[in-house]
Amino acid sequence: MEVLFEICCGLDVHTLSVVACVLRGALTKKPELLTRTFATTRAGLRELRAWLLELGCREVAVESTGVYWRPVWNVLEGPEFHLWLANARSIKHVKGRKTDVSDAQWIAKLLRSGLVVQSFVPPQPIRDLRDLTRYRVSLVEEASAERNRIQKVLEKVAEVVSDLFGVSGREMLDALIRTDGEPDAEAVANLARGRMRQKIPALIAALDGEMREHQRQLLRWGLQHLDDLQQLIAQVEKRIDLLLEPYQDQVALLMSHPGVKEHTAAAIIAETGGDMRVFPTPCNLTSWSGLAPGSNESGGKKRPAHIRPGNRYLRRAMCEVAWAISHTRNTFLGATFWRLAGRLGKKRACVAIARKSLVAVHIMLSEGVSYHELGADYRRRVDAERYERKLIERLHGLGYDVVRREPAVPAI
Repeated sequence: MEVLFEICCGLDVHTLSVVACVLRGALTKKPELLTRTFATTRAGLRELRAWLLELGCREVAVESTGVYWRPVWNVLEGPEFHLWLANARSIKHVKGRKTDVSDAQWIAKLLRSGLVVQSFVPPQPIRDLRDLTRYRVSLVEEASAERNRIQKVLEKVAEVVSDLFGVSGREMLDALIRTDGEPDAEAVANLARGRMRQKIPALIAALDGEMREHQRQLLRWGLQHLDDLQQLIAQVEKRIDLLLEPYQDQVALLMSHPGVKEHTAAAIIAETGGDMRVFPTPCNLTSWSGLAPGSNESGGKKRPAHIRPGNRYLRRAMCEVAWAISHTRNTFLGATFWRLAGRLGKKRACVAIARKSLVAVHIMLSEGVSYHELGADYRRRVDAERYERKLIERLHGLGYDVVRREPAVPAI
């Protein structure tokens, strides 16, 4: 096994402590092993930094254990060290020989031999943006859960009102929680606006029921919580916009892609860093995000394989883009979605379009070009003969005989 570093360090990070193992020595000889344990407090991590600088150790590998590695990374980050963030799955130790010290030694041995694959860690500004975009995802999920709880309280009304939290629906909800006794169903239903007024008879029937104070209190708490979440989401989005100011060129390029809005563009930049030099090819990016197709072959037989684990936040954002694309018209990716959905189903088609969109994102950001729409009929235009052959095969399948004739040339 080839040895690459004369001196390197492996860190096994835990909640209260971090075990550091340094291997140093000539490449052709057995290295000297130095092991120490430090606290994960600020003072303890500074002591770890000073110890590594004293030994002259520049190469440091950290196991990505939950979020425990982040304080260690923040203290050691700088020009003095070359940090390696290792995926815990790829450096897993042999079972039955696991201790904190042996784990640190194992990480150091792997690093010394060049067997640690470095995970992508964006610079500090991108990490701050990533924290905010992920926090926004959590808040939006919590707001959706609160809306579902409110709809459960007003199950009959929710069946009539398509958007219970629109302008008409919210006015009716506010009227219901302000009522002390039995609500006047007709008065509440008359708050409907626009096309909702066509449903006033159905609204009166849905609202004509017993509503106890217990249910009204649940609605008050739910609406108050929902309003607080929406205000917090607005504050987070304002902070995201502020951090996105240096990346307006990348945001403009991404928003030229169908289905990509400003918050989706922010999520893409936060997860990838906006610099595609980290991912040499589109395949590297799709594999890292978990959108690349898996492989399951044994004995010459290929079996069904799911997509691999990856960055779930980027994968979620691209799947949202794919689902938005499926609702577009006269777009190449939209036509491709429905072509695949008939054969694979909507979920697999969504993943396929998400991968194609991420490939386009890589090309757009790496080359600095906007999205070029090919059109829904692109396949028919580039391969007219194949398209014609498919149509003839479908007609044959329906029992028709097809005779092809050349179009008549008009006389001059």
